[in-house]
Amino acid sequence: MLEEVRNPAVSPERASGVLEINLEGLVANWRQLRKRVAPAACAAVVKADAYGTGLTEAGKALAAAGCDTFFVAVPSEGVALRAKCPSATIYVLNGLAMGLAELYLAHRLRPVLGSLAEIREWQAALGAADNDGSAALHVDTGMNRLGLSLAEFASLMSASSKAALGFAPSLVMSHFVMADNPDHPLNARQIRDFAQARALCPDIPASLANSSGIFLARDARHDLARPGYALFGGNPTPGRENPMRDVVTLKVPIVQLRVIQNGETVGYDAQWTAPGQRRIATLSAGYADGYPRGGTVTDARRESGAPIAEAIIAGKRCPFAGRVSMDLITVDVTGLPEDAVKPGDPAILIGEGLSLDEVGQRADTIGYEILTRLGRRFERVYRR
Repeated sequence: MLEEVRNPAVSPERASGVLEINLEGLVANWRQLRKRVAPAACAAVVKADAYGTGLTEAGKALAAAGCDTFFVAVPSEGVALRAKCPSATIYVLNGLAMGLAELYLAHRLRPVLGSLAEIREWQAALGAADNDGSAALHVDTGMNRLGLSLAEFASLMSASSKAALGFAPSLVMSHFVMADNPDHPLNARQIRDFAQARALCPDIPASLANSSGIFLARDARHDLARPGYALFGGNPTPGRENPMRDVVTLKVPIVQLRVIQNGETVGYDAQWTAPGQRRIATLSAGYADGYPRGGTVTDARRESGAPIAEAIIAGKRCPFAGRVSMDLITVDVTGLPEDAVKPGDPAILIGEGLSLDEVGQRADTIGYEILTRLGRRFERVYRR
């Protein structure tokens, strides 16, 4: 059954294309990861509008399946999710936004506190609040972005400092740097350092494993896993077969077909030259819709043998030709029979064999960026 959930700002006849989100696949991925990490619990990271798939729809589907803990990046995401998931535990990964403690408390959002200054501000806010002040503590074990140093955390966990905190931390967590490279020595170092930090507070639940971290050694899992990308179909085990189900399919229409002659160029800057008579399909999508400009195919890239961006048209992979522009992509469909394609037919840019990770590689980026940049000009169809 297909349930259509349309962007209220875009009517179907004005949409650039159709973005299908398979909520059944999303839930199946979460259940698979939950089973893998058991007896630990499994949360869901739904930041960046649930990796571009729609925060409230994804959140509702996961909550209905039994997921009761979510991670977002910023408080506005937490507020939106709270409206649809009233009983969920919601952590805000980017910490306590300055001056917004009352907002967190009002919506029962748990900041992931990563500095002594944030902890002090949280303590001050709790002094006048009727709230248990549940929050996570973030220990930096090597990322060097956010988080308390190991020394700061050790000091906080001393008997005197712990008593003076004024709230009981509900979680202690850290974040892997190289989990998608399982043989990298930094993984073992982070696992060791986090275990040392966790030993200082064995009564507080702990979380270290992200999507790829779930597939590392069991001692990376602790009490709560935090998958994100893998839930939405990204491969948490690069270099190996993807264990996750596809969630996203992007289809855009062909708006025009034309035949060009040998030596003619296609697109801005005349960087792609026809090597003989070619048939070119122009698609209604571009970097304004979130498809990266890195998918551009020039003569030099084509001749280098590097992977080039492709679309699936009439069941066959067809290579891009020329620049990805703001609203249009051009594709070489010379290999298709003339009667196999016409204006209005769909071209698949993601899905049905074109995985997120492959699309990212062919566009000189990563699948994470592909997902999170998907624009608002698409009609969205949720499959349950």
